[in-house]
Amino acid sequence: MVVAAAGEPMKALGQSSCKMASPQYAKRAGPPGTSPATDPLAELIRTYYADLHVRDRMVEFLGGVSLQDATAYSITTYTSSQEDAPRLRRPHELFDCLDEGCDVERSLWDRQFLIADLDIEYVNFDFPGEPYLDPDRMFSLQAPVVETIKDLLVSKGVRPLHLLSGRGHHFVWKIRRDSACFLKLADLGRVPETLSRTYAAPQPPTGEVVDPLLGRAFAGLGMVIEYVGQQVLAIAGPRSEIPVQMMAVEVGTGKLGREIVSFDVSEYGDPLTSRHIRIPFSVYLKLQRIKEYVGEEIVAGMPPLFEIPLVEMQEAQAAQFMRRPELVAKLARHADTRIPDQTNGMERLVADYMQSPLATFHKWFYSQEPHAPDAWPSTYDRTSLDSLPGCVQTILQDPNDLLLKPAAVQHLVRVFSALGWHPRHIAGLIWSVFERDHQWGQQWLQMDPCWRAEFYTRVFAGLIFTSTDSLTDFNCVSHQEKGYCPYPGCPDNLEHYQRSLSARRNHE
Repeated sequence: MVVAAAGEPMKALGQSSCKMASPQYAKRAGPPGTSPATDPLAELIRTYYADLHVRDRMVEFLGGVSLQDATAYSITTYTSSQEDAPRLRRPHELFDCLDEGCDVERSLWDRQFLIADLDIEYVNFDFPGEPYLDPDRMFSLQAPVVETIKDLLVSKGVRPLHLLSGRGHHFVWKIRRDSACFLKLADLGRVPETLSRTYAAPQPPTGEVVDPLLGRAFAGLGMVIEYVGQQVLAIAGPRSEIPVQMMAVEVGTGKLGREIVSFDVSEYGDPLTSRHIRIPFSVYLKLQRIKEYVGEEIVAGMPPLFEIPLVEMQEAQAAQFMRRPELVAKLARHADTRIPDQTNGMERLVADYMQSPLATFHKWFYSQEPHAPDAWPSTYDRTSLDSLPGCVQTILQDPNDLLLKPAAVQHLVRVFSALGWHPRHIAGLIWSVFERDHQWGQQWLQMDPCWRAEFYTRVFAGLIFTSTDSLTDFNCVSHQEKGYCPYPGCPDNLEHYQRSLSARRNHE
């Protein structure tokens, strides 16, 4: 750890200032005379949702043969308005939600199975509307990643349900909770005490608690999905036209702004109780909720979008198909949306992970414990900021909302790893910042600050340990291009840290 010597004047982490969260966009009124009753999109959605085949396919995805025996713990509904908070509801309320014209998701928390989900999406940090304006290009850019995932999963005997969404793909399958595979995942998983307390508390909407074994298995599943992600980055990265990143990490400017394909593992860095996945054949209203970012005129001119399973068609055809409600409803007559049981194939995937360099790293990561909160005043709080690059000082002093962004965590992990910190203590430092009063608002009501710090640090440190992270963008020019350099022309040089980290990785 980097600490100041006794009596040394210093600017310490415990003395950092707080910053208000970024201001929200101002509320905007709809077109004059428009109301939910006369909104053409709302009317179209209600008509579409009245189709019995659409409803049957959505029920299938919830598990069971009817809403009464659905295995999904809950559903979450969204409207087209950014001002409306999502609502957590019971599965048997699904048809009411459809009558209201909602965008509907199901919980990853399931009463009978452990649900696995791979989330692949295109992200453009400069032009958020790009995937909706040019879906053919968006899906084409993701092709190397998608083909790599298919090959990897099929080679292990895993055949998931493949879904197409507004910005990419989901691959979904389930693992039996009475299987040896489930027990192996539970044995692998590490759940911090803070998250265990959350799981032991009654959860809305029914007041049930999360089985401790399920909580650990979900954490163990995240470790295996992290392994899959590393394989995908190593194989598909060199073949991809744009950077492939683990989570939404900014990169330098390319042909069309800062754009990436994200293998998004972030859902495994949040509590199981907080994560949902959109139900196939549900309307995709996210675009309407972010119209301030994309542009209201652009959104107003776009056809509606629907989540669909990829059945008997290529992505290019599906990209047009999912914008035609009459064709989507026709697809619902014969598509299968049941989440497939892939326990046996998952067993082979877990076995591969356990023999991997990443599994070795995970054992080393958990070989140390972070300092407990009562020890922070004499440990993490005494971290001397003056000895760190200005870009790191900025993140630690004004963490809201910088430290909530994956790229900022990645930067801290790289710099502190170059200084010789064990990654579990890097996670502890980040956790200590999350626990300070930096005007986080409601950020930690559903999320767990300890688990988020641990998971994100583990992911980025694991990429370094296995050399999946080449460190080629660990320099001042790249940091400026990403938009994270607060002091262009400062005397610090990140290349010194890059050389130190490369040497540590090669020789320690």
